[in-house]
Amino acid sequence: MISGNQIRSDFLGFFESRDHQVVPSSPIVPRNDPSLMFTNSGMVQFKDVFTGLETRPYSRATTSQKSVRAGGKHNDLDNVGYTARHHTFFEMLGNFSFGDYFKDVAIEQAWTVSTQVFGLPKEKILVTVHATDDEAAQLWKKIAGLPDERIIRIDSDDNWWRMGDTGPNGPCSELFYDHGPEVWGGPPGSPEEDGDRFIEFWNLVFMQFETHADGSSTPLPKPSIDTGMGLERVTTILQGKHNNYDTDLFTPIIAASADLTGQAANGPMVTSHRVIADHLRCASFLIAEGVLPSNEGRGYVLRRIMRRGMRHAHMLGAKDPLMHRLAPALIDLMGGHYTELREAEGLIKETLRAEEERFKATLDRGLKLLDAEIEGLAEGEKLPGDTAFKLYDTYGFPLDLTADILRGRDREVDQDGYDVAMAEQKAKARAAWSGTGDAANLKVWYDIRDRVGPTEFLGYADTRAGATLVALVKDGEEVESVSGFEPFEAVFNQTPFYAEQGGQQGDQGTISIGKGLTLEVTDTLKRADGVYVHVCRIAADDAHVVRVGESATLQVGRDRRDALCAHHSATHLLHEALRRRLGDHISQKGSLVAPDRLRFDISHGGPISAEEIADVEREVNARIRACSPVETRVMPIDEARQSGARALFGEKYGDEVRVVSMGGTDQGENHPWSIELCGGTHVRNTGQIGFFKMLRDEGAAAGVRRIEAVAHEAAEAFVARQSAIVAGAGAALHATPDEIAGRIEALSAERRALERELAEAKKKLATGGGGAQVEMIGDVALTLREVEGLNPREMKSAVDELLAQAPGVAALAAKSDGKGSIVIGVSKAFTDRIDAVTLVRAAAPSLGAKGGGGRPEMAQTGGPDGDGAPAALKAVEEAVRAALG
Repeated sequence: MISGNQIRSDFLGFFESRDHQVVPSSPIVPRNDPSLMFTNSGMVQFKDVFTGLETRPYSRATTSQKSVRAGGKHNDLDNVGYTARHHTFFEMLGNFSFGDYFKDVAIEQAWTVSTQVFGLPKEKILVTVHATDDEAAQLWKKIAGLPDERIIRIDSDDNWWRMGDTGPNGPCSELFYDHGPEVWGGPPGSPEEDGDRFIEFWNLVFMQFETHADGSSTPLPKPSIDTGMGLERVTTILQGKHNNYDTDLFTPIIAASADLTGQAANGPMVTSHRVIADHLRCASFLIAEGVLPSNEGRGYVLRRIMRRGMRHAHMLGAKDPLMHRLAPALIDLMGGHYTELREAEGLIKETLRAEEERFKATLDRGLKLLDAEIEGLAEGEKLPGDTAFKLYDTYGFPLDLTADILRGRDREVDQDGYDVAMAEQKAKARAAWSGTGDAANLKVWYDIRDRVGPTEFLGYADTRAGATLVALVKDGEEVESVSGFEPFEAVFNQTPFYAEQGGQQGDQGTISIGKGLTLEVTDTLKRADGVYVHVCRIAADDAHVVRVGESATLQVGRDRRDALCAHHSATHLLHEALRRRLGDHISQKGSLVAPDRLRFDISHGGPISAEEIADVEREVNARIRACSPVETRVMPIDEARQSGARALFGEKYGDEVRVVSMGGTDQGENHPWSIELCGGTHVRNTGQIGFFKMLRDEGAAAGVRRIEAVAHEAAEAFVARQSAIVAGAGAALHATPDEIAGRIEALSAERRALERELAEAKKKLATGGGGAQVEMIGDVALTLREVEGLNPREMKSAVDELLAQAPGVAALAAKSDGKGSIVIGVSKAFTDRIDAVTLVRAAAPSLGAKGGGGRPEMAQTGGPDGDGAPAALKAVEEAVRAALG
């Protein structure tokens, strides 16, 4: 019996022999199609090639594409486990022509693969064509020799393939396999077409048109081919089965599930085994691509899939988490072709285990509530919507999980009642939110969130992504279009741009719309609990118009993002190094992560010594040089705290948190060196930080120290600047770098000596020679003098010298930079009759001063009017005469 893995290999090998490029599967999360939640077919990665926006170095390709249909337009989740052919995750084998060959070659290749490579009996195959496609019908007759009764014309969208509401499309031709009259069912187009006798296994799409957002269609630049063969379906046919779950693509997982639970693989619990096998495949591939369980967007779809599988594990009687123990069976089965499963095995197991443990803690209580509610219902009565909402809001039961449980009991959910309960919760959240901040300005963002939902952030894994423009805001009002050069704000359904939060500044970059319009993104902000706001301006200098509903390509400025990631990761290493060097009292009190620096406030009572700074720098740089991986996990907040993760200032934590680990492990430790709760973006390994340098430590508030530091290219630039300064200083001093400190100390000593000599000279000049006015008033000598070049300290010394020469009153007035000052001294023997403070206050008005201060024997003042120095001295003389009488 041919294996599923061999079928995949034979398919790709055939088309490679026909000059097709074997192209790896694109990610499940589409990067070039914002209209899709998940990649749902092989052609998604080639969409821009079909439309002519992108060229590749090949015109023929073949792939085995990972695909998911569990959310959005294409959603098969509710049917999984109950039908033979529905899956959340599946593989689509395909061959593609980009303007190379068309219908004739595509039909010949499909017939050859089906009948020669896979050996299907020709009489067991029939095909469909679109009712208008006479060309395809004639080619099937010519190439395959099929009679008219086995070429069925279908006049409906069933034979017109569309990837979505917009994009490439065209008529198609489907290949069906006839399992024989012993299986109930009729051919396509018949009343019994939903039976299992005739099974579609390959679809050939003849790409001829592109549908635009306004509903119009235009011919593609070159007619092209897109085919899709479901690996699960063709494996079922080639292995002689009637149910996909009976093939070797699933049986190893189902066998492992049966072994671990003790429930027979094909017994009464077969549906649960199948659900688990399917959901394990889908969840593992999503986790391997970086999608983690959450309450929004793709993460919420993943959570729904995981919890649906975990509920069936509970039904099988599993007492402990089951799905993570099944992951090795999946990886052994598919990890050879999809190596990302092996690379992410640890993350897959840990994510599955943590989610199942968390869900098991509430599953029993939720089921008891559900059982109690059902007991009170009349036969056939629907479960009240508010009960279903309570199960979601309190116990984490997605609505489809509740519906799945009720399905086994022949009941349904009151969908309308559920919607009402959800709307009421949103209204309460809005009321609570509107009480803070500028409600008039922020209301628009909450309105947008209610209408289009939160923005899905792709930036942990990508810096470039496609997106759909869902809202425009200008001057605080929502608008349908914008033009001109004034800034505006744009909201997309998804974005790689990180919005400012937790101390990390928002991303900048560009947005491309259409074939010539570029928007500059100057900042990214987060509003209304999940709406990412891109602050934009139109970069072009002509009259472009931006409209809601347009598709766009968002590109984060990579250099800035890299620098932000480096500084944010360096902050984590710095935090831990400070804690280990200074003590456990260290905790974060504030943070700024910018592309050119980081600022980190910590609780600490005093300055950090030079030795401590050097130790911290050495430790951080040692962790950087180790190039240890930076790992991120999402887990319940309580579990994160139990793991030793530290909370960072400014982060808003919900029930689940992102835990960032880095720095390796020390000998004897069983956990990463640094573990933080953090929603920011980070480097992939510490080596990408490059280099770390602390710049300064200063007081920010009582008991809080502020540290500024640089990393990455900013640290290199800082060291380069310092080196240039040292080199310049060495050249000026004619000294080597090692000699600079000694040479500067010698020059400083020389300068201090010269300053002392100059001060003495100034004092002598002020106290000797001409220019002094000395007059005896009774027994008191009055010395008045204007001086230049003396500072207040030197003036006081000179006044003391003058009083020593002539006891009594001495006053020196000076003018400097337009300002005036005066110092007055009174010998102690005369302070009972004359007060220096009184004399200064008499002189103050002449200098524009408002008073003065000092002691009875020495006082001073200063003011803005330096020209008043002579008048100030005259006022002192008059005050002395008045005091002596």
